[in-house]
Amino acid sequence: MLHILTVIGARPQIIKAAALSRAIHLHFTGSIKETIVHTGQHYDDNMSQVFFDELGIPSPNYNLNINLGNREEQIAFMVSALEKILMEEKPDAIVLYGDTNSTKAGAEAGKKMNIPIVHIEAGLRSFNLNMPEELNRIYADQVSSLLFSPTATGIENLKKENISKGVYHCGDVMYDNSLFFAEIAEQKSDLFQREKLEKNKYFLATVHRDFNADSAERLISIFAAFDEIAIENKIPIIIPIHPRTRKQIELIPELKKKVSENNLIRIIPPASFLEMILLEKNAKLILTDSGGVQKEAYFFKKPCVILRPETEWVELVEIGAAILADADSGKIEQAVRTLLQREIQFPDIFGDGHAAEFICSKMNNDLSKK
Repeated sequence: MLHILTVIGARPQIIKAAALSRAIHLHFTGSIKETIVHTGQHYDDNMSQVFFDELGIPSPNYNLNINLGNREEQIAFMVSALEKILMEEKPDAIVLYGDTNSTKAGAEAGKKMNIPIVHIEAGLRSFNLNMPEELNRIYADQVSSLLFSPTATGIENLKKENISKGVYHCGDVMYDNSLFFAEIAEQKSDLFQREKLEKNKYFLATVHRDFNADSAERLISIFAAFDEIAIENKIPIIIPIHPRTRKQIELIPELKKKVSENNLIRIIPPASFLEMILLEKNAKLILTDSGGVQKEAYFFKKPCVILRPETEWVELVEIGAAILADADSGKIEQAVRTLLQREIQFPDIFGDGHAAEFICSKMNNDLSKK
């Protein structure tokens, strides 16, 4: 039996892991054993434990509770703790997701212990080396034995970096999840009644990246755009607030005043995964600095304004379903006008909804002990 050790630590990774755990439970119980390590990188209960409960993900076998220190310190603590677990568990492979500090730590630990590394979401590039996430994902790709890319662009990026062995175009595990959970979300959540929302009559916005949330100048510019957009379109903007962003708003009197004075800017508590699916599925338009939300907007055929200077999901911009606006208030406002007037096609670029099964099958074929 193939024994994999899955490392997760941030909210998006917890969600992505649900797809693989579900595929193992439904189709590979006789051939794959999964041990889950949660680094504790996201420690807010609303941003972590609730996702295990809500998505039916098996509880982690290990929780490292490592959530303090700068990037280098955090990774170093994680590597040390993971090495001990790897020595005890002796897995056949270590499975990593995306581009967080937990991903980098898992890649370092796996390489040091000479354990094959499986990187899901391989090949994504923003081409901005000032982003810690870019450094994390590049390193993970360089040391991985199996690389699963959700898009054709990711495959091309890896080829340009002379990485071709063990590379697969698999589709997106988040598309698997969105299809699986969309119906459940409609049945289980009372979000629309609770927040008094009407379907297709609101914009959805998320702002959480540190370069936005920790910059007073960028945050003020983004919310100035939200203010104008809400007034111009006479439509509420719903913002499930990230703790980092809420804290910054409280520290900036000018921003706090603007938010409180416009009743069309609706700040709500952090949304659960099922609630986010509902909000995305029923929004008129989405504004975000989140890579995951950009994709989910596309899954549900919603136009998207990207509050960053670049994106890993370049296909969305090339197709015309999304526009890069960074934190420039004028560009954000114009992007909304353009997308609302544009006839957008949403071709199938993220697979068939069975990416996790494909990944499990390839791991079985390529990594199982002879």
